[in-house]
Amino acid sequence: MNSENILSGKQILIVDDESDVLESLVELLDMCKIDTASSFKEGKQLLEGRSYDLAILDIMGVKGFDLLKITKDKKIPAIMLTANSLSKESLKKSAESGAAFFVPKDKMIDIEVFSTDVLTSLNEKKSTWEKLFDRLGRFYDDRFHGAGWREKEKEFWEKKMRTRF
Repeated sequence: MNSENILSGKQILIVDDESDVLESLVELLDMCKIDTASSFKEGKQLLEGRSYDLAILDIMGVKGFDLLKITKDKKIPAIMLTANSLSKESLKKSAESGAAFFVPKDKMIDIEVFSTDVLTSLNEKKSTWEKLFDRLGRFYDDRFHGAGWREKEKEFWEKKMRTRF
C-alpha cells in the first residue's frame, strides 16, 4: 500500500509554534485532513474536542510532552517533532511517554513516509519503533556519537522494539 492511499483522508493534528513548520507540514501532507495549532492551549482544545488518526507534536514551545499525555490517553498515535530537543534523553522520554515516532525537524521533508510508517505499523500490529530505527537509526547513531548509545539502555530499547502502540 503506498503512502498516498493509507494517508488519504486521515485526520491529522499538527501542533507547532513555528508558522513556517506548520505550513510546510500541511503542504507535505496535503492528502490528509489537517487541523493545526500553534500553542499548547489550542492543541489541547482540538484534542479534547475532536478525534484524530495521528498527531504531530513539536516538543519545545507547545509543551509537546503534555500534549503527548493527552494523545496517549485518547489512543491517538503521536509523532514527536523536534529541533531544539534532539537528544537521546528526549528520544527515550518520547518512547517512555507513549510516542509512536521521534523525528528531527531537519528530516520533516519525509513526514509523509514517517506518517505512513506509523499507520502501517499500527495496522500490522507491529512496533512503530522498529520502523523508526530502520529509517533513522543511522541518523541517531551519528547524532549521538556512535551505535553504543542504545546499548546503555539495551533492555529498554529491545522491549520498545517488540511493543506495539
